[in-house]
Amino acid sequence: MGVDPQSAAAVDVVRHAAGAGAAAVVFGPGRNGRAPDALRTAAEDAGTAVLFRTAWCGWTELVGALRAGLVLSGVPADPAVAAVAPGDLNGLADAVAVLVGGAVTIEDVESRVLAYSSTAEDVDELRRLTILGRRVPPWRVAAMREAGFFRALWGSGDVIHRPAHGENPERLVVAVRAGGEILGSIWVAAAGGGGDLPPHASDTLRSAARVAAGHLLHHRSHRAHARLVEDAARSLLDGRGSADVLAERTGIPAHGHCAVLAVRPGTSGKAEENGRLCALLAVRCGVDDLVPVVVPADQGALVLVGGLHQDLERAVDQVGRLGRSLVRQVADVFGPETRIGLGTVADTLAASHESRRSADLALRALLSPSETRTVAFASELAETIALRQMLDALLDALPGPDPAPGTPLARLVAHDARNGGGTLVQTLRAYLDHFGHVPDTARELGVHANSLRHRVSRLTEVSGLDLANPDARLLAHLQLRLLDRDGRKREG
Repeated sequence: MGVDPQSAAAVDVVRHAAGAGAAAVVFGPGRNGRAPDALRTAAEDAGTAVLFRTAWCGWTELVGALRAGLVLSGVPADPAVAAVAPGDLNGLADAVAVLVGGAVTIEDVESRVLAYSSTAEDVDELRRLTILGRRVPPWRVAAMREAGFFRALWGSGDVIHRPAHGENPERLVVAVRAGGEILGSIWVAAAGGGGDLPPHASDTLRSAARVAAGHLLHHRSHRAHARLVEDAARSLLDGRGSADVLAERTGIPAHGHCAVLAVRPGTSGKAEENGRLCALLAVRCGVDDLVPVVVPADQGALVLVGGLHQDLERAVDQVGRLGRSLVRQVADVFGPETRIGLGTVADTLAASHESRRSADLALRALLSPSETRTVAFASELAETIALRQMLDALLDALPGPDPAPGTPLARLVAHDARNGGGTLVQTLRAYLDHFGHVPDTARELGVHANSLRHRVSRLTEVSGLDLANPDARLLAHLQLRLLDRDGRKREG
């Protein structure tokens, strides 16, 4: 680390490493990606391999990958455990649960649940709370810490037995380590209404912990890689990242058609809901053999899809079909107000930020009260987008959110304020949005057409607004938009 592979110091490092018995030396990426002849010769003479870290792989990722390989290499394990795919912690928990005859949870060093076995019979209350909260309850962690349990667990190299106590069944726990680093722990609870664990459970758990080290390292590396991919995609979509870096990390061709979809679910979900949304989008895009990168965004997500057809017209058709399919599936889960803006198809990954911009414009237009479509390209919403841009420019030039004194809307706002509500202002907004069409306006407000007519008559009487005057309608509409924008800023 910090040694230029092109320098004479690199040759010295290889020679000293060979003398210490090192199997290999890893350097950072060189200037031209090739090993100099002097370094190659030194490695051949010393019998030590020389490896180069690629630019997109961090040292932390690399160390994790090497540790995982070394830990898993040559570790004997039960065939059921050995068959679990690397990083499949839930599969590992299920396999261990079958072998030890108990309920298993795998936790990190902060007592957060990474995985648990699918055994569902006779679950004790502590396990139920731990699984539902995805972590050991804080009061339980505090009690174990005060009793010195974690000190004993992290300092021990063996299985720790915790006898049954009250409603809590017998438990076994072992720390998971790799290269001297503590990665987490595996817990086994007796099932079957407080029965005992079998005599061989400790030996099985001890063996499983050695195998689990590789899985936890793989899990950590995968999470780190996912964060790096998300950061690289976010930077690129903001117009400041490297297309080559993202291509290296994801496999999306740097030169080929790609597009961005801006997704807003029907409900403004919490962090966990956003995670569900991103997972749904990634899985659905993968079904069509597209290469997706899903990036959480404000109140939704951005989906960058690569691997589109080389013919532009067919690529555009792919994006349209994907958007229509996604909006149906997301709406089923997150509500019918889901909207998806489709970005233009870009020729290269480096131009994906332009696709993102058009997707954002399309989504914003789809969120307009008068827009009934749920998914569309910006080109299909040209009039709405142009109007919104013109309104934004006009509103930015206006002095403030409050309507100018003496205007009809100012009188209407004051009237509603005195009467403790916003009935007449709300009525005027809906009436103007629907161009004075009584059935549509009444439907939006949830009132009878005759009640609406009475309200319109009342608001013109209170405000003095001449609805037959186009200039008066335009002024009122602009002032209402300014009020709406100020309200959204306060809510944000």
